[in-house]
Amino acid sequence: MVLAFVWGSSFILMKIGLKSFSPEQAGALRILLASLVLLPISLKQLKSLQRKDMKSLLIAGFIGSFFPAFLFMKAETQINSSLAGMLNSLTPVFTLIVGLLFHKTAVRWMQIAGLSLGLAGAAGLILAGEGFHLGTVNSYAFYIVLATVFYAISMNQIKSKLPHLTGVQVTSLSFLFIGPVALIYLLTTNFGPVLASPEWPLHLLALAVLGIVGTALAMLMMNSLIRHSSAVAASSVTYVIPIFAIMWGVLDGEKVTLLHLICMGFILAGVYLINWKSRKQKV
Repeated sequence: MVLAFVWGSSFILMKIGLKSFSPEQAGALRILLASLVLLPISLKQLKSLQRKDMKSLLIAGFIGSFFPAFLFMKAETQINSSLAGMLNSLTPVFTLIVGLLFHKTAVRWMQIAGLSLGLAGAAGLILAGEGFHLGTVNSYAFYIVLATVFYAISMNQIKSKLPHLTGVQVTSLSFLFIGPVALIYLLTTNFGPVLASPEWPLHLLALAVLGIVGTALAMLMMNSLIRHSSAVAASSVTYVIPIFAIMWGVLDGEKVTLLHLICMGFILAGVYLINWKSRKQKV
């Protein structure tokens, strides 16, 4: 729930940051700031780095964090932040599909039922959201769909190839690789338009919170969650994200109806079924 709140708040922070910074600058800053915060931990964990883990850590870094950061920023230039949070709930569906196709993940029928129920609730939120209808989902929504596919690939890779590493090790070492790339890319961008905006320090602060809390801390929590549960169960946190996206909408004056609450109930029920284990399985 804490992780869902952090990520659910990230979409608002992206929207604020984009008021002064370009999508490319905002994405690079998000990754760079997260990498800098994690740097002391990353250097400490270097002794645990093994050559056989390099490929999987690069996938976790670039596929699981670097590229999605840019994709979400690009998408939010044309779609509402609340809708972006709702579309993010596609992650468990792709996590299940990638696991079945490439990692031979064992999936229970209860999990499939939970995924279906959660997806139905997420779809209901998109349709029920005030001002949101299927007609508003333009081509920029596919950037988020692609980002959720990347998340799914990364989660399955971490679960199947890096079970011997802790969430702290996976996160810190993967960001050690992508941080310098983000810095180099950021230095190639034009900051003239940014400095022309009188409120750019406030927008930079929003990106700093996004990088430190919404990225570094969130990825530490997610990778730790993957280690102690299945990739599908861990990814189910994205079903709860739309709830917090709607809550931010309430603070911004958006009306919440009974249909919203019913859809939220579907999502929570889906998460429960995904993580449900019979008494025999618990033993």
